[in-house]
Amino acid sequence: MIILVLNCGSSSIKYQVLDMKNESDYNLLAKGLVERIGMDEGDITHSVPGHDKHKIHKKVADHTEGIKDVLGLLTDAEHGVLKSLDQIEAVGHRVVHGGEYFTQSCIIDNRVKEGIDKCSTLAPLHNPAGLLGIKAVEASLPSVPQVAVFDTSFLQTIPDFAYMYGLPYEFYEKDRIRRYGFHGTSHRFVSKAGAELAGLDYNDCKIITCHLGNGSSVTAVKNGRAVDTSLGMTTIDGLIMGTRCGQLDPGVVTYIMKTHNYSVEQMDKILSKESGFVGVSGVSSDARDLEEAAAKGDKRAALTLNMFRYGLLKHIGAFAAAMGGVDLIVFTGGIGENDFRTRAFIGEKCAYLGIDFDFELNNGLRGKTTMLTKKDSKVKVAVVATNEELVIARDTMKLVKM
Repeated sequence: MIILVLNCGSSSIKYQVLDMKNESDYNLLAKGLVERIGMDEGDITHSVPGHDKHKIHKKVADHTEGIKDVLGLLTDAEHGVLKSLDQIEAVGHRVVHGGEYFTQSCIIDNRVKEGIDKCSTLAPLHNPAGLLGIKAVEASLPSVPQVAVFDTSFLQTIPDFAYMYGLPYEFYEKDRIRRYGFHGTSHRFVSKAGAELAGLDYNDCKIITCHLGNGSSVTAVKNGRAVDTSLGMTTIDGLIMGTRCGQLDPGVVTYIMKTHNYSVEQMDKILSKESGFVGVSGVSSDARDLEEAAAKGDKRAALTLNMFRYGLLKHIGAFAAAMGGVDLIVFTGGIGENDFRTRAFIGEKCAYLGIDFDFELNNGLRGKTTMLTKKDSKVKVAVVATNEELVIARDTMKLVKM
């Protein structure tokens, strides 16, 4: 089954085309990225395994045009991988927020589109873009079934005492204000893949997954079910991130707004776009730049990295306590898969849990799925390269074939 996987952002479209024989037997046919949709100038990067990247610089007016450009590239005589669009048997979409409406992936119909739209108040930058992608596919491939895979669905097993906030209960009843978490598709993939790599029974073990990148989250997975996560109702809770502040005393927000007479929009921009790595360091939102600056003696860059690693350490400790122990810690995401210094920090500081960390193997290791602990380590640590697109393709195949 040939499946087109789409991840539509507010001004971008990421895509992959996979030929799925079954869950474990598949081929990546092509992948790419449409950037700066709706702006004066845009870019499209199209990649086919074994060939050079094909780049196009052109204006892309909207998501409908962007989808048409993608479909055109897939059937292009020189750069395409399909003889006809009729070969596409299903389209799978990453949808960021499913609220309490969606606890699992589902075939897209009018009811599902309405639910995605209702959740737009919880993810105003992402859900509307996802809907645009769904409608664009409807326009170009009206008879092809579409599936929505929600970032929040894997985290819907978190119990109420872990997801509720200490606010008047009416805010939950009326506005559904609670912890939802994000990166669920990634946490789902790497927790299961990590258990297989470590030789653990996924349905009878305790795993802490660390999805670390420009956006980061940590999730506790007990017996195959998420039981807690670091991100909250929005994407700015938990760890300090590229441009997001992470965990913060809410009184700080009201204090700053009163002191400086900031509007809600100004404060939101500070918390989401001007904080985190870039705000504390004054250098960059990219951890690699912070590493370089810290190595040259930049104290604020070093402080930022220390804050990030200390926050990660606290979340791992808290989730181990919440689950009554841990069997496996998994690192994934751009930082998790490539920053061996952060992994070594956790390997050293969490030795008390029973981790016998292989510092020599870890040193310099980037982007490779592997175990990072020695054979007899009581608690295991692994790097697992995440593959959210594969999860989406698997769910799409399963639902369309039902």
